[in-house]
Amino acid sequence: MKNTLETRLGLFFALALVTAFIILEMVGGADFFTKSVPVRARFNNVLELKVGDPVKMAGVQIGRVEKISIAESKVEVLMKLNPEAEVRTSSRATIKFIGLLGQNYISVDFGTPQSPKVAANTLLETEEQVDLSTLMAKLEGVASGVEGLAKNFSGENFSNLLGPFTDFLKQNNPRLTAILGNLQNITTQVVDGKGTLGKLLVEDTLHASALDAVKNFGATADEIKSAIGDAKGTLAEAKSVVEQVNQGQGTLGKLIKDEALYKETTSAMTNLREVLEKINRGQGSVGKLVNDESFLNNATMTLQKVDKATEGLEDQGPLSVLGLVVGKLF
Repeated sequence: MKNTLETRLGLFFALALVTAFIILEMVGGADFFTKSVPVRARFNNVLELKVGDPVKMAGVQIGRVEKISIAESKVEVLMKLNPEAEVRTSSRATIKFIGLLGQNYISVDFGTPQSPKVAANTLLETEEQVDLSTLMAKLEGVASGVEGLAKNFSGENFSNLLGPFTDFLKQNNPRLTAILGNLQNITTQVVDGKGTLGKLLVEDTLHASALDAVKNFGATADEIKSAIGDAKGTLAEAKSVVEQVNQGQGTLGKLIKDEALYKETTSAMTNLREVLEKINRGQGSVGKLVNDESFLNNATMTLQKVDKATEGLEDQGPLSVLGLVVGKLF
């Protein structure tokens, strides 16, 4: 190859062209050597985002901003992403900035693993960040408030604030001194164990009484607990008796559950009622005995005869007594 001017110019332009391609690829201005996936996102405000700003996922750059335009009353950002990036249809895009005066970039989250990866021209959902100018305005307002507060506590304003309090102290100095002296005397007496409060704090008698009361309360609680346990045992026994009765066990259980015994009892009560009814009507020996007045009169007369016959028996012998009794009766 001849070392001519044309040759040197050709080599220079070739090297310049290769260098330009490499630089463009490094800065992301153009994708000549790698295939990228175009993805869109729409924001209300892009916050000074520019073409060529990076697109990152978890701090790792996965692409760059290709185009910024207006679409449907929003700002549409076209991004070219690395096809190997794990950007999914559920991923969200957010405009963030590095520091207060740093470079803006688009942050894309991972989304849900179940959603598919994005295809070309997929429109991602977005999240809006606070406008930096609005944030600075709020910080300026806070700074102004702090400055005004500092002015209120400086110089004459601070003196005006404390002036009424100082006047109050001057006017009530003797009274405040007396109050403080009384408080000192009271605290001294309390520390020395004088008065009700002092004895309450110093003497051990109240402490011992309190301990005894707590012990008595504990003993009472144990007794109550024991009584509750006994009551539970009694209830358990009563429950067992009721269960046995329900099962027809024992005399009461059989009386309640045995239908034959119930029928016999019912029949006996019926017979007893019939007997009582006959007695009330004067039927039978018992009925006549209860209802026949002549029988009562005869029994009374017989008793009177027996009484007369026994009046003179004290001085008679056995045979004489027997003869008198027979004679009186018959």
